[in-house]
Amino acid sequence: MDAEDMDPEGMDAEAVRDCYAGAAQAFRDLTAQVHEHDWSRPALGEWDVRALTGHTSRALTTVETYLATPAAGKRVAGPVEYFLAVRGAASPSAIAQRGKETGDALGEDPAAAVREIVQRVTALLRNTPDDALVATPAGAMTLIDYLPTRVFELAVHTLDLARALELPPPASLAPAVAASLKLAGAIGARLPSAGELLLLITGRTGLPENLSVV
Repeated sequence: MDAEDMDPEGMDAEAVRDCYAGAAQAFRDLTAQVHEHDWSRPALGEWDVRALTGHTSRALTTVETYLATPAAGKRVAGPVEYFLAVRGAASPSAIAQRGKETGDALGEDPAAAVREIVQRVTALLRNTPDDALVATPAGAMTLIDYLPTRVFELAVHTLDLARALELPPPASLAPAVAASLKLAGAIGARLPSAGELLLLITGRTGLPENLSVV
């Protein structure tokens, strides 16, 4: 799949689904390589590998939860608008705590729990139409508009996990990374920091404090 197949303002539905499935597979395959003593290894900020895995698993379980929740309120046009709406809405401490709690909830065998979640959610998606509504924190969205936001989360945090474990990212993650770069660019173009982001990715500057599209 080419990156141009993942236009964040008008994505091909089959490409979105394939990209999500590949990212979920990459996450599952990477967690399968975690040794028992590595779950407590430092990973990202306050998170150890278990907590980061728990947080990443929410890119799967939120799809399931939001499909089961009646969607009401304003309609969100697409993934760019979703990220702009939720950007900064949750405090870093709340996100960190939720990651730890979700990691703990994976139980004694986190890799097996991830494997079951991936199997369950991907099966659900095979039987859910593109235009099914999901109740997101930003408002109601169609499933096919929401999935790119979960591709983004899976791509970024699976890369985080690979770095923490000092392992190469699984090959099936590559389309999600390409799609997420395109989505990040579309989000960044709408931010006051757009110029700084462009200078950063073209090697003109270092990383200014707190510069991010999310």
